[in-house]
Amino acid sequence: MLDVSSFTSHQSPVTSHVKMNILFIGGGNMAAAIIGGLIGKGWAPSSMHAVDVLPQALSRLEKEFGIRTSADAKTAAAGTDCIVLAVKPQQMKEVVAALAPALKGQLVISIAAGIRGSDLSRWLGPAAQLVRAMPNTPALVSAGITGLYAMPGVSSANRKNAENILATVGTTFWVDNEEQLDVVTAVSGSGPAYVFYFIEALEQAGRELGLSPEIARQSALATFAGAVKLATTDTTDPATLRARVTSKDGTTERAISVLDEAAVKAAFIRAVRAAAARAAEMGDALGKG
Repeated sequence: MLDVSSFTSHQSPVTSHVKMNILFIGGGNMAAAIIGGLIGKGWAPSSMHAVDVLPQALSRLEKEFGIRTSADAKTAAAGTDCIVLAVKPQQMKEVVAALAPALKGQLVISIAAGIRGSDLSRWLGPAAQLVRAMPNTPALVSAGITGLYAMPGVSSANRKNAENILATVGTTFWVDNEEQLDVVTAVSGSGPAYVFYFIEALEQAGRELGLSPEIARQSALATFAGAVKLATTDTTDPATLRARVTSKDGTTERAISVLDEAAVKAAFIRAVRAAAARAAEMGDALGKG
C-alpha cells in the first residue's frame, strides 16, 4: 500500500513567467486545454508550436489559438525551451525515439498516464529535464487538478516552469514518490468518470420516478455542483456534512442504508484501487524495450 502522507499539495497561482517557447507533441483535447489556459494567462500564441500526425488536429489549433503547427517533431524541437508530450501512452516510445536527438537540456513534461520517468529518461537520453504530470479532464474548463513529479536533476527553475504551465488549467500539487502518480491517476485522473457515473445514476433514478429528462438532468447536476461547492467552502469533513443531511428515520437515512447494505463505499474504494493497479500494470507493459 502506498503512503500518501508525503503528498505536498497547495493552490498554485500562476506567477509572472520567464518567456518560454513551448512545443506540444500531440494536438488533442488536453494539449488544447493547456494551450488555451496559457493564452488566457497572457502567454503569446507565437511562443507555442504544436506537432501532430493528424492535419485536422493542427488545423483546429491554428484556427482556435493562432499558434504555429507542423508535422515534424524533430525539426520543431530546435530552439524550444519546453516540450509537452501529449500523445497516447501507446505511442510514446516511438514519438520519443524520433525526438531524442533534438534534445539539448529542454524541460520535458509528460502528461501520459502510466509511463514511468525512468523509461522516458532512458528513451529521451540524459539531456532532458523531465517532469511527469497527471492532469484530468476538468482542465478543459480550467478547473482541473494536476499531480506533478520531477525526476532527479530537474532544476528548481524548471520545477517552477512546469508548475506554472499546468497551473493555467487548475490546481497543481507535487508528489515526492513517482509511485504515487499511479494513485493520482486512479483518484483524480480517472475521478471525473466516477463523478459522471454517479450523476448518470441520480439522473436515471429521477427519470424512473417520474421527473422529466430535463428536470432530472438539471436536478442531478445542480445537486453535485452545490454539494461540491459546500464541501470546498466548509472546513467540515465530508462524513459530518453527510450526517447533517441524514435525519434519523428520514428519507436520506433510508437511502444511505440501501447503499450501505449494497456495500457501495467498499466497492467504490476497490474500484479506485483497481485503477491504481492498472496504472502500475501499464507502466510495466509500456516501459518494455
